[in-house]
Amino acid sequence: MTYAVAYLAILLPFGLLDAVWLSLMGPRLYKPTLGDILLANVNVPAAIAFYLIYPIGILIFATLPALKAGSVAPALIYAALFGALAYGTYDLTNQATLRNWTLQLTLADMAWGTIASGLAGAASYYLTRTISDWLGIA
Repeated sequence: MTYAVAYLAILLPFGLLDAVWLSLMGPRLYKPTLGDILLANVNVPAAIAFYLIYPIGILIFATLPALKAGSVAPALIYAALFGALAYGTYDLTNQATLRNWTLQLTLADMAWGTIASGLAGAASYYLTRTISDWLGIA
């Protein structure tokens, strides 16, 4: 039960943070840089798959170690590192293979992935502890 609570405690904050980022930065950063290689509409099944899979990484590599340690620090640090590595892999691969992909886009997106993941990791630690205490589960 703790795993399910922790997973949802990552999914919701990360999804909300990313929705705000994409709605604000999509038209300002991604659209001007990527132009016509962007789809007219989001590929919803692919987006859903990402948002269901990505929190598993934060759960395994950050939230669970933080819960075991009884400290938010591992959640924040390990989730941020996970975000930097995951987004870095995506962004640097795109920069290496896509004509329109720029260094500015790589740096901005990697910074965002690091920040959003770190915040989601920290939020998940606090939310999981709070909800688990409230539900009386360990």
